[in-house]
Amino acid sequence: MIESMPQQYLGPFSFQRNLSRKRFFKSVVDRDDRGWTPLHISARKGDLKMVKQLLDEGMDVNVAAWGPKSKGVTPLHLAAQGGHLEVMDELLDRGADIDARTKGACGWTPLHTASKERKKDAVKFLIENGAFLPDDINDSRFNPPLHYCPGLEWAYEEMKRFRRENSSSGEGSYISES
Repeated sequence: MIESMPQQYLGPFSFQRNLSRKRFFKSVVDRDDRGWTPLHISARKGDLKMVKQLLDEGMDVNVAAWGPKSKGVTPLHLAAQGGHLEVMDELLDRGADIDARTKGACGWTPLHTASKERKKDAVKFLIENGAFLPDDINDSRFNPPLHYCPGLEWAYEEMKRFRRENSSSGEGSYISES
């Protein structure tokens, strides 16, 4: 029935709809449906060239995603999740918070994310660059429950190995502050 209505009758509705689409389109350019920015996407893909370009253009290295399933995830979380060491290194060089926490009950860090995905090189990289782990793996104030993050045991083994290597080589002991 609407098809047979005169065009001037539909005009105002069509105009309002177009305006709202334009506003929606602008927000889509800035963030996708997960709340991710182009920096999040590039970090997740491991696109070092694009990460550098976006940071050079002034994008915040610690920008948090705010989508339904992205409660505060940063580009470093996503690079760690994918095991993209060069991107992680660039983000840290540009001031990324190695211990950034997501929002919610567990508050995951990039180290937790890399552990969950069993990205051993990323876990090792984060530990060697000062990522914080409490002494007790069962510290529920910092660590998610182990059934949510099965790779966390390996992160603790890697931390112990790193401490042993540093203490035997005469360097100071590994201490991380949160």
